[in-house]
This record gives sequence, structure tokens and C-alpha cells, in this order.
Amino acid sequence: MPPFRKIAGGYTMMWHKPNMSLAPQIKTDEHGEYFFFPPEELTGVAMNPAADEGELAVDVFETPLELIVQSTIAGVKINDLELSIHNDLLTIRGRRSHEMPAQARPLFVECYWGPFSRSIILPAEVRGDEASATLRAGVLTVTLPKKHRSTIPVKQMD
Repeated sequence: MPPFRKIAGGYTMMWHKPNMSLAPQIKTDEHGEYFFFPPEELTGVAMNPAADEGELAVDVFETPLELIVQSTIAGVKINDLELSIHNDLLTIRGRRSHEMPAQARPLFVECYWGPFSRSIILPAEVRGDEASATLRAGVLTVTLPKKHRSTIPVKQMD
């Protein structure tokens, strides 16, 4: 099962099976300490399945001159980010990495760590060679100037 579920307006993380109760389930470890089941023990879904790739939620805006795509990608290093445009398809790929503290066991794991991608069919033709992207405070903003179509006037001939 993919770690994301489609909801109105975007995607949300989903580490549990639909209709499954996530009420606190407690067990003890080898030292007799109580703790919550980690998600993979509770649901059978690995915390970061290698075969799965996370999908970004994006916002797409349009002005008379450009398309603007924004996505929150906190924790992504700029070297781990790749953007490409092919015809009318914008693709954003990257990887979120983090290290779990030594000798720590997860109690809640809601953040997605690992590779992610999102491809968007753009609603207008753009000039990809003039596109720009910025990463500020964990928000990626891609600005894509629109192509302007020339119109051909038609003259009435009698």
C-alpha cells in the first residue's frame, strides 16, 4: 500500500490500513518498559518501504504571464533536488534524509523520509529555458514563463 492517500485538495500520509483503529496499543520491551507499537508492528507496513516513493503535494497558480508551482519540501538539501520540464510535464524529484538518534525507538512516525517525486501536466505552454526555481524556508517555488501565441488576423476577401 502506498504511504499516501488522495484527499480533497491533495495528499496525506497514510501509514495505517483504511478502517483500522490506531487506538494506543502498548507492549513491553525486554527491560519491562511500556511503549506504543511502532507503525510496522501495528500495521504490517514498513516505516520507509524501499520500493515506495513519496508524492509531493503542490499548489499551482497562474498569472497572465506565468505559472507558479509551490511545494513544501522541508528537510531537502538542494543537491538532493532535481527539476525537469519535458513538453508540458514538470517533474520534481528529490530525497529527504534524516538519521534516527542512537538507541532511540520510534514512538510516532508520521514524516516521510526517502525518495519522492511529482509530475504535473502544466495547464499552459511554457518557456522551459526561462524557468527558475527558488528554495526558501522549506518552500520550493518554480516560476514558468508562459509562451504567448501569436494570432493571425483573417481578412475578408470579396
